Formats: sequence, structure tokens, C-alpha cells
Amino acid sequence: MENLVDKIKHRQIKKIKNKEANIGIVGLGYVGLPLAITFSNSNFKVIGFDIDHEKVLSINNGKSYIKHIKDDQINYFVEKGNLCATTDFSIIEQQDVVILCLPTPLNKYREPDLSYITNTMEKICPFLKSGQLLSLESTTYPGTTEEVLKPTIESKGFCVGEDFYLVYSPEREDPGNPGFSTSNIPKVIGGITSNCLDVGVALYKEVIEKVVPVSSTKAAELTKLLENIYRAVNIGLVNEMKIVADKMNIDIWEVIDAAATKPFGFTPFYPGPGWGGHCIPIDPFYLTWKAREYGLNTRFIELSGEINRLMPDWVVQKVVDALNEREKALKNSNILVLGISYKKNIADVRESPAIKIMEKLRERGGNVFYSDPFVPRFPKMREHIFDLQSIEINEENLEKMDCVLLATDHDLFDYNLILKHSNLIVDTRCVYKKRTS
Repeated sequence: MENLVDKIKHRQIKKIKNKEANIGIVGLGYVGLPLAITFSNSNFKVIGFDIDHEKVLSINNGKSYIKHIKDDQINYFVEKGNLCATTDFSIIEQQDVVILCLPTPLNKYREPDLSYITNTMEKICPFLKSGQLLSLESTTYPGTTEEVLKPTIESKGFCVGEDFYLVYSPEREDPGNPGFSTSNIPKVIGGITSNCLDVGVALYKEVIEKVVPVSSTKAAELTKLLENIYRAVNIGLVNEMKIVADKMNIDIWEVIDAAATKPFGFTPFYPGPGWGGHCIPIDPFYLTWKAREYGLNTRFIELSGEINRLMPDWVVQKVVDALNEREKALKNSNILVLGISYKKNIADVRESPAIKIMEKLRERGGNVFYSDPFVPRFPKMREHIFDLQSIEINEENLEKMDCVLLATDHDLFDYNLILKHSNLIVDTRCVYKKRTS
């Protein structure tokens, strides 16, 4: 005879499989909004929760505020009745599934800042109900789900794994990559208990092509960190190699392309002006912080961070050297930065090395301008302030510049026009070598 714990679990799984489960997604940014669309596309009823009234209004009006997501994608599901958004967190009580897609930045001491998660848990805790599944997708250190979320849920009188389900399933979004979307990127998931994992796997299997269960939430949390640490360390390595090759008057791009012909044991990483985005400059340091609790020093991670953080300074010095060769000083020179998002063909400027370069150029007396088809006006940011608008790339504007610094290689730039009318180009992305080779 089926016991009560099994009945609750099977009822929730049946509801999910029949697409009768209401899905609540908290945090409607670069992770939450694509996820909401993915669930809507699988015929679930989705409510997005956010404290930003403008985002909520935009979604309910069928409008996108993320460049690579089209209005039509949102409007279709809004009109169909599968998607809406709200700032009213009491509606959490009506959801069968709650997914947290919240920022996890570092504080000024480069330590984890979980305030978005803890503040949100305080908001939703009064409205949690028996049988719900709560999934955390925010990148964080191993132990967060078990040590931070579980006690909060149990303070309501629930028993996790019996009448409430808790899992961790890290996001793997790659904005602007046309080859991958939320639905076709394999989904790692770990549960607090086996019952939690069963319900979580049942949920994500409905919308993701491949689900990868692991033994615990800690294993899932560390998986996400390992993915990003792997990239951070290799980016740091290739950026250091770039500095060495430059001193030796060797073309690092030629060397990487040659090494990439090896059919095993080598994966090419390419240098740039520094690291950026919401993952690579931040996530590795969640592990370095947690490792100290165990008396460990993560030297590879720290070293890669040191190298990558120095890259904007190296780029600025390249601008200084290039101007000096033309008997110009950086001070009072007009510098046009091409592309200020952290990667090509998206509007996301979080942790962008281009912005750090702009600040350093300004600090040394340069007159800084920028052009970015994805960022028409410099956004409001906590740490960076520029009262600038993107300028048009045309013959007149280019010829006014003493130096054009290519920081982010958007496909929308007219590179032939830029080459023809620029007095000086510092190319951090090897665009012109690729175009002429």
C-alpha cells in the first residue's frame, strides 16, 4: 500500500507530466526569462516574479528587454495565456514549482553575496505550501542549497523530501549563441533527497532534451563552478601566453591556430581584453571562499583571476604605445571603443572588460567615446558611470578619432569602413588578421 510520502511525490510528478503544474520563476533576467519562455513553449502555465516593475510591465505587454529575445517570442505566449509576470510574491502560494534565477555577485571583499537569494526566500517563505518543488539555478558555492535554503523551508514546518522538494540545477545559458538554447543544453540536477531528485528530474525532463542527475545538490553546485573555473583558468593561461608571445614578437593567434590542428589533448582558447559576463569573473571565487573554510588555498583560480584582471591595463598600455609611435599622448586624444558588451552580438555589459578599459583611458586623460549597436546608451551601473551614447560608425566620426580600440567584435560593425577611415586601430580580437589571412 502506498504511503503518504509516496502519494505526495507521485501526485506532484503526475501533475508535472500532465502539464497541470503551475510554474513560478523568480528573477526575470538573462536566465529566468529564457527559462520562462521554454516552459511556456512546452504548454506549462508560467508566472514570472520580479521586483522590477518595468520588467513585469514589459512582459505583460509582450515586449522583450533582452536584445537576443524577440518581442514575438514573449507576445505569443502572453496572448496564449501561458506567460505573465507580477511583483506580487503572495502568488507563490498558487505555484506547484518555484524556480529561483537570481544574481549571486561578489561583495567588495570578493566574497559571495547571497543577499538576493536570502531576501527572496524571506519574501516567499510565508507562501510556500506542501508538495511544492523549489529549484535553485543561481551559481553558488557547494552547500548553499542544503545550508541556506533547506533550513528556511524547514522553519515553515515542512520536511524536505517528504512533503516538500528541494533541488539545485545550475543554469547554462549562453546568450547570443544560435546553436544552443535552454531546451537543448543538458541540465545537471541534484536533490537534497532521492524523492527531491525524482520530482526535479520529472520537471526538467518535460522541457530539456537531456537531464543529468548527480548524487547531491553539492555535486551539482560544484559542477557549475568547475565548468566556469575551467574556462577562467584557460582564459588566464592564453592571456598570459599572449603577453609572452608579444614580447617575443610572435603572433599568438598563429600559434593557437597551429596548436588547434592537434586532434587530441588540446582545446583552443583565444586571448582578449580581459574576462567578462556574469559567470567567469565571479563564479570561481565562490569556490575560493568556500575552500578557505576547509583550510585550502585554490592557487590556480587565484592566479587566473590575477592575470585576467590585469588585461585591461595591458590593453591600455598598447593604446599608449601605439599613440606614442605616432608622436601623440593619450591625454586629450580621442579614443573610440568599439563594443562594450562582454561578448559579441549581445547587450550584456556585466563585468565587461571594455568598460574597465574605458575607465582607465579616462583616468589617464583620454577623451573616451564608444559605439555599440546593442547598447545605444551607456547603462546605469553600480560601479561605472559614463554619460555617453553610442556614436554612429561613419567616415566623419572615425576620422575625428586618434585611436579606435576594437574591444568586442560584433558582427554588425562595418569593418571595412572602420579600416578605411581610422587613423589608428588597436584590435584586441584579431578581427583584421582573420579578415586578411
